[in-house]
Amino acid sequence: MVDRAETPLNRRRFLSAAGLAGAGLATGALPSRAAEPDAAITDVQDWNRYLGEGVQAHPYGSPSKYEKNVVRRDVEWLTASRESSVNFTPLHALDGNVTPSGLAFERHHGGIADIDPAKHRLMIHGLVDKPLVFTMDDLKRFPGRVHKLYFLECAANSGMEWRGAQLNGCQFTHGMIHNVWYTGVSLRSLLEQAGVKTNAKWLLAEGGDASMMTRSIPLQKALDDCIIAWGMNGEALRPEQGYPVRLVVPGWEGNMWIKWLRRLELGDEPWQAREETSKYTDLLADGRSRRFTYIMDAKSVVTNPSPQAPLLHKGPNVLSGIAWSGRGRIERVDVSLDGGRNWRTARLEGPVLSRSMTRFYVDFDWDGRELLVQSRAMDETGYVQPTKNELRAVRGVNSIYHNNGVQTWFVHKNGETENVEIS
Repeated sequence: MVDRAETPLNRRRFLSAAGLAGAGLATGALPSRAAEPDAAITDVQDWNRYLGEGVQAHPYGSPSKYEKNVVRRDVEWLTASRESSVNFTPLHALDGNVTPSGLAFERHHGGIADIDPAKHRLMIHGLVDKPLVFTMDDLKRFPGRVHKLYFLECAANSGMEWRGAQLNGCQFTHGMIHNVWYTGVSLRSLLEQAGVKTNAKWLLAEGGDASMMTRSIPLQKALDDCIIAWGMNGEALRPEQGYPVRLVVPGWEGNMWIKWLRRLELGDEPWQAREETSKYTDLLADGRSRRFTYIMDAKSVVTNPSPQAPLLHKGPNVLSGIAWSGRGRIERVDVSLDGGRNWRTARLEGPVLSRSMTRFYVDFDWDGRELLVQSRAMDETGYVQPTKNELRAVRGVNSIYHNNGVQTWFVHKNGETENVEIS
């Protein structure tokens, strides 16, 4: 199978779980191969014959050329231009909890700003006792430095799936997310330095890119756990991730994590910006809209097997996936191989942190029969990831944002896997 995103309407396929039997639990280790002559072992290979490149051949390291297909991908028809588009994380090709910086999902509204950090400033003003302006050097020497692992998920992640299965690959259905280590200073410490007036209730965050992205953020959240971040996975932010400085709003929709951050204004009410009125609201079936729906609820997806990572071998296999919740830690993930008739609890691998992506595994034997693969996450608050039909019963099908419904992959007898829904 090759990486691909299908056109929007030809992926809709509804299957019944009736007649499908689940694969068995793994019963033992993978059988060892018989000792036979193998040229890969018996012959001297080219890489044994010659010296390799020296330490200065690649001053900044890159992946092996054999990993050239592990890249972010866009879907051209999603937006009018690439300056206002999405590059999806290749979830099917990754393991562990941390997203490599060069593969982290990116979303832009006016293209990537090219900012000289020496000329960049962050201003805090409005309902404060003392307006402040910070240089990047000021921020990096300010007390209150933090280093946290958080997921960032676009509210539109899985948004194409509200009316049925559309995109054939978890990179495209769930790839508007990444999970990285952020280094910076707590926003609270900066606000305390400025002195917050008693009538301040909201904060406006503004970016320095061509779109001048702005979002209103409740002051309570800003004082709780938000970060002014300049670092990502141990180095500077990448330009597409907001270099030289961005806002981190743990557990809340990614549109609020303002990149290329230049201004924070405190006020007594929300600003009703474009991105919180005509956009990033949820149109319900009765015509009303949900607004200020910040939190990204518990969600999960099986990354292997999936359409871009089909089953290749019968016998022992490892099912892998990721789960996350904006409300706290993932408590449990259940996995089904028969479309939700039977569930087993997956093994969580650490670190299992609050508002961070969690990796899960299930070992199983596959005998070549068809499978309907699903995962269902539960967080520490007791919230359980709903089915898509449960979501639609409450929200209708007019939404784009906040689709955290259970994903179904149909594994064919030949191992090929596709995005489906169960009727």
